[in-house]
Amino acid sequence: MSRPAGRQSRPVTRWWRRRSLRARLTVIAATAIAVSVFVAFQVASQLMGWELQRTAENQLRADSRVLAASAERAGLAQVQLPPYPGSGRLVRVILHDGSIRTPAGQPALPPVSEQAGRVAKGSSADLMESNDSDEDGYVIYTLRAGDGAVQVARAVDDSPINRFGFGMLLIGLLCVVGGALVGRAVARTGLAPIDRLTAAAVRVAHTRDLDADIPDEGGGEIRRLIQSINEMLAALRDSRRAQRLLAEDAAHELKTPLTSLRLNVELLIRLDRRGTLDSALPAESRTRLLNDLGAQVDELSTLVAELTDLARGAVSDESTEVLDLADVVAAAATRAGSRMPDIEVALDVTSVWVSGRPAALERAVLNLIDNAAKWSPADQPVQVRLRAEGASAVLEVDDAGPGIDAADVPRVFDRFYRADSARALPGSGLGLSIVQRVVDAHSGRATVARSARGGALLRVDLPAAAPPAPVAQLTAGDDTTVR
Repeated sequence: MSRPAGRQSRPVTRWWRRRSLRARLTVIAATAIAVSVFVAFQVASQLMGWELQRTAENQLRADSRVLAASAERAGLAQVQLPPYPGSGRLVRVILHDGSIRTPAGQPALPPVSEQAGRVAKGSSADLMESNDSDEDGYVIYTLRAGDGAVQVARAVDDSPINRFGFGMLLIGLLCVVGGALVGRAVARTGLAPIDRLTAAAVRVAHTRDLDADIPDEGGGEIRRLIQSINEMLAALRDSRRAQRLLAEDAAHELKTPLTSLRLNVELLIRLDRRGTLDSALPAESRTRLLNDLGAQVDELSTLVAELTDLARGAVSDESTEVLDLADVVAAAATRAGSRMPDIEVALDVTSVWVSGRPAALERAVLNLIDNAAKWSPADQPVQVRLRAEGASAVLEVDDAGPGIDAADVPRVFDRFYRADSARALPGSGLGLSIVQRVVDAHSGRATVARSARGGALLRVDLPAAAPPAPVAQLTAGDDTTVR
């Protein structure tokens, strides 16, 4: 049972794929030259054969006309036929009765064909025919003469074509060897930049040194490849730098709550070991200390969650869907109200549909409300407004606090950045940077300005989307308060 053709070709394909690019180019160059030489040999041989055949036929016609003229003057039976010299043309005279005359010592020609007999009888003026046999082949020209015909023949000689073919074979072999050498030299020269590029990439991989750019050389595809790798190295450098900064900033931000938590826990342990916990810490102080411990644990949990969320970057398993941003804002306001019962959140939202990730958007809105709640006075609500503006959904969150200094505005959305006035307030400086990341992931824009109440006005613009189906729209100006 034979194997399928596809399976038989797999070893060849695997062998070819294991070859280096330089070897492939060498083989391709040698093969191209071999094919070119073979095609040239076939074309040249055919043209040479046609030319030799045409020349031989013209010579036969000329010799036949000379013999026919002599036969018409002397008669076919009396025309002189010189003895055969041992080489060259062969002649034969066909009489009217079908008999033949040939020179003395001439090799026998093939029998007179039926077509040649019709020429001798006057049915046709002339005839060119070939007789190729296993031993001898002849080209025979028959010409009407008198009451019969004369024939002139030449043996078919393939030796010129054979000599030509042998010469072409030698030239072809030399061309293939030369083409392989030239192809290898060209491949070595052309792939030299790639070899240097490979060496540079291996050096970067071994040394982990991302600061060494690969020199830009060559042109066309090689230059674009080098530029792409340099851009990749630059991106890796930025990623490594961002990771280092994240680790350093995270360690710095974790140090303060961890230190406070450790001191409080050590105090409780030391008093407990001495047996003076109840006497040294009255109930009121103990309650306050436990509340501080709980607050510090909450702060650490929040910070770890924010760091985890920030470290994930734009990668998220949450799927994108078309959603009503008003529902997301309302859910975030409800969560903020449960976390900060003393803060009032006033909503003024209009139904606006966007394409996005619900949980990520809710986290961003919650961070905006949390940030405003830190600064808003107890008797002033945090105002949250949502409306459609052109092709965008516009979300605004403002407070009645002191506002943001002009020097701090450019860095409001940076990681771990906290203004000097915010150092005493709880927080990690990650909330607004998470907002920025979520907004960027949704092709939006986040800005900061001063609100009409004198505080900070944080604005988010997101691309609006068409609702998936007719839905009940929230009436513009609906005012909901969450406490």
